[in-house]
This record gives sequence, C-alpha cells and structure tokens, in this order.
Amino acid sequence: MHEILEVVLVGRIIKSDTCVAEGVAYLGKLDPRFASAYARTGKLPLRLKKDGFEPLLSAIVSQQVSVAAANAIWARLKKAKLAGPRKIMWATDDELRDAGLSWQKVRYARALAESRIDFKALRDAPTPQVIKRLTEVSGVGAWTAEIYAMFSLGRADVFAPGDLALQEGARVLFDLDTRPTGKQLRLMAEAWSPWRSVAARLLWAYYHVAKDREGIR
Repeated sequence: MHEILEVVLVGRIIKSDTCVAEGVAYLGKLDPRFASAYARTGKLPLRLKKDGFEPLLSAIVSQQVSVAAANAIWARLKKAKLAGPRKIMWATDDELRDAGLSWQKVRYARALAESRIDFKALRDAPTPQVIKRLTEVSGVGAWTAEIYAMFSLGRADVFAPGDLALQEGARVLFDLDTRPTGKQLRLMAEAWSPWRSVAARLLWAYYHVAKDREGIR
C-alpha cells in the first residue's frame, strides 16, 4: 500500500534509457512532430545525476550563463574543493569569486549552504512539495528547482518552461510565429504529461541539432 501511495504522489521515476524510450514512444504517438524531432536527434541522453547539495549548487552555477561558461566555473569550483556546504561556509567571498562565482551567486551559494535542506526526504516528496521547498532558498528559482527534480530526482513529469532553449526549440519544432513565453509553454506542456521530462530532453536535443547550440549542461 505504501509503495502504491508513493507512486501516486511522486509519479513515474526515470531510471534508465528504457524509461526515456518509453516516453519518446508516447510523445511520438501523441504528436508526429515529436517523432520527426526524434528522427533528427537520435537517442536522447539519460542525464540522471545524483541528488543532494552538489547538483543543486551546480544548477545555480548554470543560471543565466552559457553551457561552456557553466562548465568552466564548475570545474574551477571543484578544483578549489568548493562544492560542499561546509566548504562554502568556510570560504571567503574572494575565494568564491576567484573560482568564478559572481557576487550574486556567492550570496546564493551561501544561502544554499545555510538552508539545511533534507535532500533524502525530497526523494519521496510530491514534486510540488519539492519545488516549494527548494524555492524557499534565495537564488533557487523555479527553473533551478525543476531542473533538480528532473535530473537529480528523475521525475518523469516535470518541465522547465522558463528555459530559453526549450522555448526556442518549441518555437522551431511547432512552427510558432514567436518564441512562447514561460506561461505559454507551461500550458503547451500540459498536453505532454505524464512524460514532460522526456519532452524537455527531446526539445533540448532538437534545439541542439536545429540551432547547433547546446541546450543544457
């Protein structure tokens, strides 16, 4: 009974390439344009990451910078051994700045380190509860929380409509006159439930092949 209740509250969890393939098949039947996009992208990356402090800090690093810039900053933080909560708290502002964080992201990193989030408890929490808890932390907006739920918790039915690459990928794939706003894309994505996370993976991959640019790290 507990397992059934957990599935109802949490939804499907993406655990393997087989799960992603199931989502792709569902979306392709739902809308032929998804099937057409998949024909161009080929196999989608699984993109699962571990959960906890480090991947959430990594998502903060990725905010409003290019994939290449985010990768470079993250590599510097890791090299400086500044990717854990205690290390963040003990580091000076100058040390965090030298690792590539902006002043704003220094504040965000410290807020996350002080937040005392129970990451293990989030594994079994309903997605809206996960988003609510994470966005209580300064610097963790909806996009960051949705990315965490999608890739670190493996939630199959999460979307990140505020992502510019997803917006542009949707504009090209669905031949829209203008790039959809976050609100418009969120409404569009409702039709792609219960596989919105796979729709996001597909749109990111499609954005990459259509625009020859990276969609997400």
